[in-house]
Order: sequence, then structure tokens, then C-alpha cells
Amino acid sequence: MNKNVIKTTVLSRISRCKMIKELSIYLFSFLVFNSISAQELQSYIEEGQQNNLQIQAFEIRYATALEKVNEVSLSNTELSAGYFASAPETRTGPQVARFSVRQMLPWFGSLAAQRKSAGAAAASEQAEIAITKRKIGLNVASAYYTLYTLTAKQQVLQAQMELLQRYEELALTSVEVGKASVVDVLKLQIRQNGLQQQKEILAQDYQAEKVRFNALLNRDQKLEIVLADTLFIPKENFMENGENLSINPEILKYDTLYEAVTQEELANRKSAQPMLGVGLDYIPVAERPEMAMSDNGKDILMPMLSVSIPLFNNSYSSKSKQNELRQNELLTQKNNRLNELNILLAEAKSSLKSAKISYFIQENNLKQAKNAEEILLKNYETGTIDFNDVLDIQELQLQLLVEQLDAVERYFSQAAVINYLTQV
Repeated sequence: MNKNVIKTTVLSRISRCKMIKELSIYLFSFLVFNSISAQELQSYIEEGQQNNLQIQAFEIRYATALEKVNEVSLSNTELSAGYFASAPETRTGPQVARFSVRQMLPWFGSLAAQRKSAGAAAASEQAEIAITKRKIGLNVASAYYTLYTLTAKQQVLQAQMELLQRYEELALTSVEVGKASVVDVLKLQIRQNGLQQQKEILAQDYQAEKVRFNALLNRDQKLEIVLADTLFIPKENFMENGENLSINPEILKYDTLYEAVTQEELANRKSAQPMLGVGLDYIPVAERPEMAMSDNGKDILMPMLSVSIPLFNNSYSSKSKQNELRQNELLTQKNNRLNELNILLAEAKSSLKSAKISYFIQENNLKQAKNAEEILLKNYETGTIDFNDVLDIQELQLQLLVEQLDAVERYFSQAAVINYLTQV
């Protein structure tokens, strides 16, 4: 081989080495630049909450529960009429018929207590709406981060394939000058095929997750999703909204249910009081024929007052006992759920911190892998290169990048869980 050919080959090698270094820098910095597009995610969450059919069903239930407040009213007014088949005689004449009107009045404050009870029951339905909205937000965020990770992994695989293609060009050049074998080229090609397979599998996973994401938003499954360019884990500690889980809607729900039972018990006690009845009887009286007397045929008008006394009030006593047991049950359920949420919060914090540790460890490992790659490139510039080492470094880089992406997904997913539990 003449000097010009050798010079051209060396320059070509140097040019390719620069390209490989640039690509390596891209791989190393893939997860470092840009920040999360929080506004886009928030818009998806709001869209999911607006379109969610379960939330719409709860809103209808809430409206129905509110309407029950208007349901509380006086009992039916009783009207009656009768005709005397055999008219009883009175001094002023025979009674012809009887017309009556009756109205029972509950004990003082009974209606107000029943309205408060219905209003408290409606508040518990409103708590379900708040819980469902938070869950939708958490599910949308989780699916969003999964989609981002699947996309980022495909990009990493594509970058690795391009890197292997450049290594393949180097290997072909080395074969020409007798410094590498065709086997090295085949190994690089096989590795590229493996990466292509992984990329296609990830693409299928992405399509399935996209369908799930769009279903959460209750929209066309084919709509594309705008994702953040790059997510990275900040070095500063995650800012929490506080650890007062008692303000979480899942806990507040039990408070509203407890209040509903309290108001129901007040209404029950009012119902156990006597009821007052007012009424009026009207009896038309026919005149006595051939008699001249005062008040002849004078109709009878009789105001009525009655009292309904619940002498047998076992049903009210039983209802009071049931309400007491129900309140104890709600307190137990509340404390149990509070313990569960505390465990979830502790697990989420632990997972978030471990994801952060893993992220920065892989970042340091990627620096070392980059240094090893630079050494290989310098060896190539001097005319020697071991393509087995090339494959090892490439596989190591891919593993580190994938682990770093998994750490990013865990970090933001657990951050979403913490926000679900603690946000005001």
C-alpha cells in the first residue's frame, strides 16, 4: 500500500473517531439537558379529569345527593270526605257529610336536622370526586413517564446502532489493512440486529401504552402524545408538600362520613320525639223543616289538635345503636387507611431516594465508560483496536443508559405518588 493510500486511510480513521466521540458525548449527555415539560403533563391531567366517565358519574351522584336536601319536607296533608248514609240527628238538624283536613308536624328542629343529614351525606359524595380526580392525575402521570421512558430507550438504541455502524466502518477499514477479521464485522452486525429487535419491541410496547394513555383521557386512541424532550433528576432534594396525610381526600372522606352519621343520629333523635297534628273538621247540617229556631241548619266547624307519641320506640333506639357502631367502624377504617397511606408514603420516599442514588451512580459509571471508549479510539489511531472490547464497552454503555432511564421513571413516578398523598 503506497503512502498516499495510508495517509488517506489514517485521515479517514481520524475523521470517524471524531464522529464517534461526538456520538459518545451525545449518549453520555442524553439525560442531562433540558427539563420536564410540566405544563404539558398538567394539561393532560386536566383533560383526563374533565373527560373521565367515573368522575362524571360521581358528579351526578353528588347532584342527586344534594337534591335529597330538597326532599326533606312535611308529611302528606291528609284530606278526607264522607257522606252519612243514615244522617245522625242533632238539635239544629241532621248531619249530611263530613270533610276533614289533617297535617302532622314533626318535633321542633326535626326538618332542619334531616336537611343537615342529607347535606352531610352529599359532602361524602364530593369527597369521592376529589379522590377520583387525584387517582386520575396519578395514573396519567405514571403512564406519561412510562411513555417517555419507552421513547427515550428507543432513542438510546438508535444512537447505539449508529455508533455500531461507525464501528463497522472502522472494522471494514481494518480488514482491508489486515488488522481485523471479517468475524469482527459479523459480530458488530449481529449486535446491530439485536438492538434493532429490542427497538421494535419497545415500539410495540409504546403503542400499547399509548392506547392506555389515551383511554385514561377518554379520547381517540390514535392521537399522538407530546412528551418532554428530556427528563433529568435534579441534585437538590425533592420538595414535598408536607406530610400531613390527614388532609388527603381519602382520609377526609371518613370525616365527612362520620359527620353524616352524626347528623343522621341528630335527625333520628328528633324523630323519636312526639309529633303534633293540626286539623279541621267541617260537617254540613241540613235545616229542620217546619221549625223556626235559632241556628237551624247551622254547619259544624271543629278545629282539631292531636299528638303522636312514640311509645314503642325500639326502632329509634336500635337506629341510635347502629349509628354509634357505624361511627366506631368509620374511625377504625380511617386509622387503618391512614396507616396504609403512611406506609405508601414511606415506600415512595425510599424508592425516590434510591432512584436518585442509582441515577447519579450510573452517571459516574457512564463517565468511566466514556473514558474507556476514548482509550479504544486512541488505540485505533495508533493502528490497533480490539473489537471485542468495543462490543463490551457498547453493551456496558447501553446497560448504564437503560438503568439511568429506569431510575428517571422511578423517580418521577414516585414523586407523583408523594404528590398524590401530600398535596393540598
